[in-house]
Amino acid sequence: MDRMNLSAMLRDMLLARAFEEAAAEEYSRGNISGFLHLYPGEEAVAVGVLHAAEPGDYIISTYREHVHALVRGIPARQIMAELFGKKPGICGGMGGSMHLFDSTRRFLGGYAIVGETFPIALGAAYAITYRHLPEAVICFFGDGAVNQGTFHESLNMASLWKLPILFVCENNRYQIGTEIHRHSAVVEVYKRACAYAIPAEKVDGMDVLAVHDAARHALESIRSGDGPQLLELETYRYRGHSMADPGSYRPGSELLAYQAHDPIATAIQLSQSPYPSLEDIRSAGPDCLDQLTDHCSNNELLDEETLTRMKQEVQKIVEDALAFAQASEEPGMQDAWDAFLCNRRFETLMKSPT
Repeated sequence: MDRMNLSAMLRDMLLARAFEEAAAEEYSRGNISGFLHLYPGEEAVAVGVLHAAEPGDYIISTYREHVHALVRGIPARQIMAELFGKKPGICGGMGGSMHLFDSTRRFLGGYAIVGETFPIALGAAYAITYRHLPEAVICFFGDGAVNQGTFHESLNMASLWKLPILFVCENNRYQIGTEIHRHSAVVEVYKRACAYAIPAEKVDGMDVLAVHDAARHALESIRSGDGPQLLELETYRYRGHSMADPGSYRPGSELLAYQAHDPIATAIQLSQSPYPSLEDIRSAGPDCLDQLTDHCSNNELLDEETLTRMKQEVQKIVEDALAFAQASEEPGMQDAWDAFLCNRRFETLMKSPT
């Protein structure tokens, strides 16, 4: 891989980490309300897959979608403003953390219902096939969704109709809080695809280069007309399921075992504090960011000065996004009515109260 692409992936991973850390801090301060599902530890998945995608591809994600949106190109300002519930947010401040959406970038949303992404991906892919277009749909989902009926129904239909879908399982092993072997008879998700004659592969989801290579090959196969593909990317989430979850159901020994391989594993060791502090996160062992940084340095693709400049750049982007979100106005009732009364297909709707 050339220097430019490697630098772009590293920058996106750094931005993702800084953005999510800032979001966690603002949630703790009360500036972000509702549910907040963060992505630290899983950056290699979103960055590796989406850097293999084309601008015309459709992206469908879950409620843990801030990083997918960032990598897809939605400005940090608009995402942070949405988390703050402010009017300049990507959904006018009315979607919130779990429902980012941007039709111009073909980012078809984060969805709060587990397993909801599958039939939506199916519909988008059917439209592509019906129109004979060279596009693909990338459908992200977690290991907790693979026992939903929609998973099996959608894989069956996608295979039957040879739809252009890349199913991407972000397998962090714990879904919300139950380890996969306790709720699934088959713990290796990629093996389930064989029941529907869908090629599938399991990849180290902490290695962004391995993820990118697997996604690129899968998408090439999809575009050549071979039908859907499935990738199981084994990753690890270092915070709890959401900011309301301290993640204490995971043994400290397991977290320590991941320290040498995963992002910020030591930051979430069992301790007096329910959440890792920024100091804990920054003092953690080698992670997916370090792996890519070391690769760039060892191959003389990146020097220390460039890396320092890159970190400063993404920090400024996040600080600007925070300032923008804090200064932005909140949506009002008229904004809500305007969204509700949007005439999409000539339907007749009630008038707003006067």
